Amino acid sequence: MHIPFKCLIVDDEPLAVQLIASHVAQINTLEVTATAHNPVEALRILKEQDLDLVFLDIQMPVLSGIELIRSMQHPPAVIFTTAYRDYAVESYELHAVDYLLKPITFSRFVKAVDKFLNLKKGNRSSLADTPSIIGDTKESIYVNVNKKFVKVKFDEILYIESVKDYIHIHTISGKVITKEKISEFEGMLPSDFMRVHRSFIVNTIRVSAFTAQDIEIEDKEVPIGKSYKESVLARLR
Repeated sequence: MHIPFKCLIVDDEPLAVQLIASHVAQINTLEVTATAHNPVEALRILKEQDLDLVFLDIQMPVLSGIELIRSMQHPPAVIFTTAYRDYAVESYELHAVDYLLKPITFSRFVKAVDKFLNLKKGNRSSLADTPSIIGDTKESIYVNVNKKFVKVKFDEILYIESVKDYIHIHTISGKVITKEKISEFEGMLPSDFMRVHRSFIVNTIRVSAFTAQDIEIEDKEVPIGKSYKESVLARLR
């Protein structure tokens, strides 16, 4: 069994810390072992703990993220997280793994983590066969609803619908709406879920009946897209 890489999240915005923590929770090769809301606290943690990766905001009180890294003789791997493009050149001069611009989508986050994992492959051979995203071993996901992270259990989801720039997650207890692309959200779901239309994903364990044109889930009929029909019918049969 592989040992997850230990991560520190540093950001003076609590919601930003929560978002990155929720992204990390879906990647089985990483583990958040500490968080800090200012560089001074982060520096203390870095001296006390042996950490592998830091998700580091740049603009913070007293000391910037870049100044924090420059103050260390042997800093850990760093992925900068910021709302500003201005520091990209400086970050690469410090050999940062990646530079993420807020708001940070999960798909972009995964690309940054993959860069880090590729750098570490030589040190931990077990990583080569380890998937980056946890699917069936996770029971729930947190989604951003008006700057509040809401827990949604996978087994309570009926289907997911794309509406413009948002997705509507229809559950047994109601509807949760979050700003996300359906293609990106699809990659966060366990194997019980199936894309059946460019605008719909269904939870196959909730399917009560189907035809060649649609799928019935409780009192809702979800259409099957033409380009998805063959694979959907093959799986459901």
